[in-house]
Amino acid sequence: MHSNRLGWLLLAPTLLVLGLFGVVPFFYVVWVSFHQWNPFAANPDMIFNGAENFRHLVFDEAFLASLGATVSFVFFAVVSELVLGYMLAQAFMKDFPGKGFFRTIHTLPLIMAPIIVGSVWKLMTTPSIGIIPNLLDSWFGFDLNIGQSAAAAFIVTVVMDVWHWTPLVTLSLIAALVSLPQDPFEQAQIDGAGKRQIFWHVTLPMIAPAVLATVFIRLMDALRTVDEVLMLTGGGPGAATRYVGVHIFKEVFPRTNYGYGSAISVIVLYLTIVVCWLLYVGMLAPRNTGKG
Repeated sequence: MHSNRLGWLLLAPTLLVLGLFGVVPFFYVVWVSFHQWNPFAANPDMIFNGAENFRHLVFDEAFLASLGATVSFVFFAVVSELVLGYMLAQAFMKDFPGKGFFRTIHTLPLIMAPIIVGSVWKLMTTPSIGIIPNLLDSWFGFDLNIGQSAAAAFIVTVVMDVWHWTPLVTLSLIAALVSLPQDPFEQAQIDGAGKRQIFWHVTLPMIAPAVLATVFIRLMDALRTVDEVLMLTGGGPGAATRYVGVHIFKEVFPRTNYGYGSAISVIVLYLTIVVCWLLYVGMLAPRNTGKG
């Protein structure tokens, strides 16, 4: 009994912080989502309108377009980061000259704030002064202008996200690979398994929990990306890179539509939970079936 009380006492500060800065704001956003509220309007009071905000967003073409763009962005970004992260993790598992230097350089993007990343990529992709458009033009004769081409803007935002967050995936997978026992690999080689068979039937099942956790982290981060894209494209050209996070930002701040923005935030949170749950079930179901 004494140990239980001590445990709760030690957890109390963390639970208090989580309650004040996590649970309370969440319920407040849910409450605001059921209201029409513009605190800067002539009538700054909250007006209860039930589920009208949620009904409106179902037929809101701008929101649906941003949701579709976000799904595409998240898919290409997260899949690319997983593939590149695993390849880099395998490379850093081996010894080669300058390994420490390259690992340090590789992790540098992680210490940069998203708004700084967006600013750096904005400078690098500006047609008049950016190094990327100049190199593409001189090497391949390709004119890169993310302010005019929707496809180019989308691709650049994906590449920027991959550049920023692939080191996180690499570090997570390195930790998982280092902790693997060598006996299953030696047994598979004795049985004549090839590299591809070892990857699919030995390595991947053993690092699945780490992959799942990494996907959850990157999925949640990618779904709410705002700073980088705002600095790089501002959501344009048009609405090509107006992802859900950017759409919420523009609804809440420039338009001061707090009620509707809160409703979108609640729906995005719900969709994030559903997608993570489906991924969790999908990745664990084959393992449970195999055990059965």
